[in-house]
Amino acid sequence: MTYDLTALRAQVPALAAGTAHFDGPGGTQMPRPVIEAIGAALSRPLSIRGDGLPGERNAETVVVETRRAMADLLGADPAGIVFGRSATQLTYDFSRTLARTWSPGDEVVVTRLDHDANIRPWVQAAERAGATVRRADFDPDTGELTVDHIRAVLGERTRLVAVTAASNLIGTIPPIAEIARIVHEAGALLYVDGVHYAAHALVDIEALGADFFVCSPYKFLGPHHGVLAARPELLETLRPDKLLPSTDVVPERFELGTLPYEFLAGTRAAVDFLAGLAGQRGGSRRARLSSAFEMIEEHEGTLRNRLEQGLAAFGEVTVRSRAARRTPTLLVTLDGHRTEDAYRFLADRGVHAPSGTFYALEASRHLGLGDTGGLRLGLAPYTGGEDVDRLLTGLAAFLGHGGVRSTAP
Repeated sequence: MTYDLTALRAQVPALAAGTAHFDGPGGTQMPRPVIEAIGAALSRPLSIRGDGLPGERNAETVVVETRRAMADLLGADPAGIVFGRSATQLTYDFSRTLARTWSPGDEVVVTRLDHDANIRPWVQAAERAGATVRRADFDPDTGELTVDHIRAVLGERTRLVAVTAASNLIGTIPPIAEIARIVHEAGALLYVDGVHYAAHALVDIEALGADFFVCSPYKFLGPHHGVLAARPELLETLRPDKLLPSTDVVPERFELGTLPYEFLAGTRAAVDFLAGLAGQRGGSRRARLSSAFEMIEEHEGTLRNRLEQGLAAFGEVTVRSRAARRTPTLLVTLDGHRTEDAYRFLADRGVHAPSGTFYALEASRHLGLGDTGGLRLGLAPYTGGEDVDRLLTGLAAFLGHGGVRSTAP
């Protein structure tokens, strides 16, 4: 099997505009099959779910098939797949529901490495319940969040630990399976923000040991909404606020209001598109996804090395992404230059490399970057070597180096 980048890029209409995209961590561009699936869902009769008229059956089919697709992507049970407007909304909903079981003296652990969507909901829910919030640090020099960082803040009254599977700011991939083991030994639940992780690695929530795993399809070539996976039996123990006439069946009891059927159809198509990157005709969708993500990781890893080698040629560039295990996402700062200025300079040259903290505010502050952050360079499955060279050439011009040689082998 070979990774056919040219064929992949031809399937992404937005790339025809000519922009070199390094904004994947903030959202990827959609392939044509995803766009077409959204349009097809809207072109057919579509009604509230049911088994009578065509519109009802179409809506039911979309929901059922998308639960199965996301279960294949995450290594989960379809009956434990919950859909929501966004990962942030789902985390707020679950934080409020879980907090009903907390009492004064109970403790909740969050980490400074996380996106604020996996910090603030838990902090606010804990405050309302009278529970104590404890924060796990990470090493600002290496970017590592270790088991010991979590162990240092676990206690007999810990009820929940919220941690990222991969930092959206610096790419660090913490040892989630090991963290899950000590969290469960302490009798607590583990809520994992997998929004950034799911874009770059095949998820297996059972192997990770996550009690809850949340992600966003628009980070892996799909449309904008959120998905949460958990064991159905765990979801059965939770009683969220809901409308009186709405179903109490799991997982629907957590899905407030009518689902965005057209976006779910797009998400199912995105999962199938990813599975198709392996080029295999046989085997289960899960098996094809496994092969595809091996190829994606190899492709993105090669480009990350190429980018890091190019950045090393610039003395003014400091790469903040240093963990041993990390996604192809680099946060850099530029000595003597504002990264906001670099972003605008590159944008004028058709290179999208945004600047900021990207809602990972506590991580940015812990790194000593305050509320400014840095320039984030994120790779995606459709990123090519020419994109990397355009970025490096643009940075060279911004820094006054005049030019940079291609880093291609």
